[in-house]
Amino acid sequence: MQEDTPQPRGAMTIRTMPMPADTNGAGDIFGGWVMSQMDIAGAICAVENVGGRVATVAVEAMSFIAPVRVGDVFCVYAWIDRIGTTSIKVGMEAWTKSRDLPLRTKVTEGHFIYVALTDDGQKRVIDKTAIA
Repeated sequence: MQEDTPQPRGAMTIRTMPMPADTNGAGDIFGGWVMSQMDIAGAICAVENVGGRVATVAVEAMSFIAPVRVGDVFCVYAWIDRIGTTSIKVGMEAWTKSRDLPLRTKVTEGHFIYVALTDDGQKRVIDKTAIA
């Protein structure tokens, strides 16, 4: 039997709940808060896969699909799109589960690029033999 309900792609990397201080003028969660949570999740995924410090260098794409509301459970799912010589591209989807409805809703998707760094902040080559 095929499931009709779309499912998140990737591994759940962050799960949190937005608060009233995170709202914009319309009362929805501010897009910058959503982007920040996705950046944190992407960095976690990147660090776990390249074994060390990373820094965000680009947000290649980001789409806001549906609003996030105060009290929603906000989850970011991440996966590796590509690993280059010094950079890693992480794909992500953010989903919410409303306290009022049992269904999950995809609210945001994006692709972030991180560069691997040495302890002193210089670019470093990613050791692909040590990737998780």
